[in-house]
Amino acid sequence: MRILHTADWHLGDRLGRVDRTDDLRRAVERVAGYCDSERVDVLLVAGDLFSELARPDGLRETIRHWQEVFRPFLEGGGTILTLTGNHDNENFCQTLVHAMTLAAPAVGKMGEVIPPGRLYLAADPTFVRLQDRMGGYDVQFVLMPYPTPGRYLKGEAGLKYGSPEEKNKLLVSAFADALRDIRQHPRYDPKAPAVLSAHVHVHGSQIGPSLFRLTDQEDVIVEGRDLPEQFDYVALGHIHKPQAVGAPHVRYSGSIERMDLGEQADQKGVVLVEVGPDGRDGEPVVLPLPSTPVYEVVVREPAADLPRLEAECPDAKTDLVNLHITYTAGTDSLEDVLKELDQLFPRWYARDWQETGALGPSLVGPDGPKGLSFAETVRDYLGRELIQHPDADRQAILVLADELLKDFES
Repeated sequence: MRILHTADWHLGDRLGRVDRTDDLRRAVERVAGYCDSERVDVLLVAGDLFSELARPDGLRETIRHWQEVFRPFLEGGGTILTLTGNHDNENFCQTLVHAMTLAAPAVGKMGEVIPPGRLYLAADPTFVRLQDRMGGYDVQFVLMPYPTPGRYLKGEAGLKYGSPEEKNKLLVSAFADALRDIRQHPRYDPKAPAVLSAHVHVHGSQIGPSLFRLTDQEDVIVEGRDLPEQFDYVALGHIHKPQAVGAPHVRYSGSIERMDLGEQADQKGVVLVEVGPDGRDGEPVVLPLPSTPVYEVVVREPAADLPRLEAECPDAKTDLVNLHITYTAGTDSLEDVLKELDQLFPRWYARDWQETGALGPSLVGPDGPKGLSFAETVRDYLGRELIQHPDADRQAILVLADELLKDFES
């Protein structure tokens, strides 16, 4: 059974003022192309299919795009297994799961063999089996969504924490309990081939410059010491930096596009692995995905820098750029500088400017950290102030702030 592992699609996302829909849809189409060219049996998407910034009409169009892109794969007997991540709206995904179950009420019981040729979404810890297309053996799939109180802390347990640290401790324990319960299920065969897919931060992974709109205090870090021995392949999502964790077959595929400046050096891709009746057949193979350049541009002398940038950045019209501008009143027209930069970098996603006369003595050396823009300052402040608020309330406020900041930056 040939499995293609991907994660962190974030469909419907934005970077500042820039709608990423077209970039992300092109990446999804490349994934579908690999499903065809690599004769894939199972497409495994390890969470964060949608962005929390996506509007209802955008979600509808996203699903329509899936139908168009993956119809040949599904009609040919391929199967798509997905699960929810921390950026997926729990209410929307639960509604989607209920609708899919209503359409096929006999499908979805723990440990059963599921029919191929359709998409499955796990909004809670799930265990299913899928028969190889050539027949003769089943592969067990354990699907573990991102650990949130709504998904893992049932009953009063979900109301008994008094701090983010206490909540995270409960979720780490609940995640381990749910995984252990699945492996002890009567239908689970420890000798049969098994694949785990989870959207979670595993201890020992490298997170890169950022956690993508998530703070260290918010994240739930689980122990993965036993995973290499327990599963033939572990398909992880959540951390956007592609990497193996502890063993070559325990992997984060990474996101399918560069989502922000922290990922500017990442080489994106998907992971192909083959599982036979006796377990994994060979080592996983990374297949590359082209991704959009994301970088900062510093303009200190507009008259000299603008012609140079035009010559140095031939693909500037499609790049994602954060602009830092210094100008001199009486010498440079800020309005003209902004207009020229807008033509050169139409997909700038954030910008700030400073008049040279307003610059005070430098507090840091030339290689010191750059100050945050107004929008970045607001987002950073809200992220810290809302840490103890319920997840749904926090996300709603952050979405509203992004909309207001988009209007401010326009």
